[in-house]
Amino acid sequence: MNTPTQLSQRIVAIDTLRGFALLGILVMNIQGFSMPSVAYDNPSMYGDLTGINWIVWLLSHVLTDLKMMNIFSMLFGAGIVLFTERLEQRDVKPLPIHYRRTFWLLIIGLVHAYLIWHGDILVTYALCGFIVVLMRKWKPRTQLIVGLVFLSVSALLMLASGVSLNFMPPETAAELMSSWVQPAAALQAEVEAMRSGWLSQMAYRVPSSIEMNTGAFFFWGFWRAGGLMLIGMALYKWGVFSAQRSRQFYVRTIIVGLLVGLPLILLGVRHNVGVDWSIAASRFGIGHQFNYWGSLLMSMVYISVVMLAAQANAFPRLSNALAAVGRMALTNYLFHSIVATFIFYTLGYFGNVERIGQILIVFVIWAVQLIVSPIWLERFKFGPVEWLWRSLTYWKLQPMRK
Repeated sequence: MNTPTQLSQRIVAIDTLRGFALLGILVMNIQGFSMPSVAYDNPSMYGDLTGINWIVWLLSHVLTDLKMMNIFSMLFGAGIVLFTERLEQRDVKPLPIHYRRTFWLLIIGLVHAYLIWHGDILVTYALCGFIVVLMRKWKPRTQLIVGLVFLSVSALLMLASGVSLNFMPPETAAELMSSWVQPAAALQAEVEAMRSGWLSQMAYRVPSSIEMNTGAFFFWGFWRAGGLMLIGMALYKWGVFSAQRSRQFYVRTIIVGLLVGLPLILLGVRHNVGVDWSIAASRFGIGHQFNYWGSLLMSMVYISVVMLAAQANAFPRLSNALAAVGRMALTNYLFHSIVATFIFYTLGYFGNVERIGQILIVFVIWAVQLIVSPIWLERFKFGPVEWLWRSLTYWKLQPMRK
């Protein structure tokens, strides 16, 4: 009874959506791999931001920033419901297996965060997963409302921080400012450290990972990721992720998302450029809110497009490739980090590749994963890291070959 989900039980539309989001996440993560960390949130701090590089940044921000994390987080919440429901259908108590499964995800995330890349999201997902599983049986309406409340908490904390800037001691304000506007010497020090070997990188990786897993988690990560997981649970129960809603539902969702979400995000870009990326206005002020909320609507646009394609069986080869990427999401996510850190850290290209070069690398990685993932799954039941994770979860080596 304690065995993982079989291939025939998988919801292909969810796998396809997960694969789409996984590939999209790399568009933003590549900036964190290749440039000083401050440039992720404040693009004016490093690299050329004109011409084609400006276009690449603008499209990346408008089309992918937070949108793909939204989808991935919602699918994580949906996955918790799906996983526990299937265990209950087999008369297996789900919580012990869920907590064991989540514990091993936490361990994988910690290894990734502290030994490979500090931008890890797996630790955040695991920590949230320990808690939100207790809300899995709530009514979907309640899950949606509480999820939106969670999201509001993080948004309000950001705004409150902006107000508090005026009342902080000067030294505290200066320290906070240094995380947003860094002098050239600090930027160069990070570039040199990230090019100088694995041990030297620890001076940046470890503090960044600690901050992500502590302060940032309680200030932002839990409320954002946890809230999205609850929303994902609701959407799953309503049949949104399994292409069970009507065509009219998905079309209306697309129209609303494009007419409201997209302009909202573009207004945010205009605002932040207009205030010259001021920390008070762009990070902690209203400038952060445009994409924070607009991204939810744009995420629903992507979800609806994928579900409409699933209903119509459109682009079957692409959908099958994306589904394979999604079934191997953990392996492919870690593959991103291994390949990117090799290029930018080991080969020494950190800080040397402009945004247009970064996106070309993304396209190459996409092509590799869209080709290799289906080939791998023709021969094996799981991706290699998924096989390890499942074997640890069920405390038994899982059969690998088909």
